[in-house]
Amino acid sequence: MKRRNRIIWLGAIALAAIILLSITVAPSSKINSGSSYNRAPEGYGAWYAFMQSQGTNIQHWQKPFSDIETETNPVTLLQVNSTLRNPMFYSQQIEWVKKGNTLVILGVKQPPTAAEFSSNQKSAFGDVKIDTSRRYQKSQSEQELEQVLLGDRYGAVVWEEKYGKGKVIFATTPHLAANAYQEEANFVYLADLVTKGNQKILIDEYIHGYKDPDIREKEGRGDLLGYLAKTPLFPALVQVVVLLLVLIWSENRRFGKPVTLDTPVIDNSQAYIQALAGVLQKAESSDFVLEMVGKEEQLQLQKVLGLGQILVENEVLLKVWQDQTGKNAAELDAVLKLQVKKHRISEQDLISWLGKWQSLRKNHNSKSNI
Repeated sequence: MKRRNRIIWLGAIALAAIILLSITVAPSSKINSGSSYNRAPEGYGAWYAFMQSQGTNIQHWQKPFSDIETETNPVTLLQVNSTLRNPMFYSQQIEWVKKGNTLVILGVKQPPTAAEFSSNQKSAFGDVKIDTSRRYQKSQSEQELEQVLLGDRYGAVVWEEKYGKGKVIFATTPHLAANAYQEEANFVYLADLVTKGNQKILIDEYIHGYKDPDIREKEGRGDLLGYLAKTPLFPALVQVVVLLLVLIWSENRRFGKPVTLDTPVIDNSQAYIQALAGVLQKAESSDFVLEMVGKEEQLQLQKVLGLGQILVENEVLLKVWQDQTGKNAAELDAVLKLQVKKHRISEQDLISWLGKWQSLRKNHNSKSNI
């Protein structure tokens, strides 16, 4: 192949690779910060489970804000910003609040002050740990509109603004009740903020990228082609494809000289697994199988339930399983307890245990809402 043609081919391939990487890799995982599906320190998974354990009427909201007006009764919408944002909201939100709804926004951008970065703010539930020096200071013209709910001499950490029959609550930190603070009074404090109106609580997951299937379909992101068609890179991708087709048509040959294929190497993975299984069987190491297989099965189940790739407490897993499948969690509890005991069991009991995991997989795979 001529040097000029080879350069053209390589350039086209490199451009296509850059576009594909930009589409698939560019979105930052930072958007997941503050999500109730996130089990990391900055997530709100533990607080969401805490609220459920209290019997609170709390649900995930995975639709745009405009769709919340379909709610017939007043609700409380909690938004946890992934990054600090300026304290502003739109007229549509104000009108919605005036009808008696409550909007809680955590992570409102305010200027840093001379306050210590870490401080304990006094509340009726004990010390609330705050890790930010940012404070909000009221102006004289806004004294009647606003009320400080949590703060110190440097300004407000949490404050409230009333609009009509409803109100908006702001906080200068997005980590008010993040997973990292579950040992503090923060969990109870935020729970009190969002339950004062005895309204249904919706935690906004749409801002973290989670969307109901009908919303994805409506936005044209139900499949890869629909998503690409709405991205700015789509025209460039079309040009690259056309360029590649033209080059293939003009050259009508391979990238280089024909290369003889090597004899494929036999995959020994299955033989290795079978040999390992034989060794474990002879050694009667059923406790090892219980531990390793049990962890993998639990991780796969957590992934389907939206609990991430870090093992969670059995109580949390059982609660989410029962909420999403509507079935009794006794069978799941039994298989979890057996693998925690870490003792040897008979081959028949081990086969029965594996069969129960298989049955659980079939159950949750058959549920359309998982």
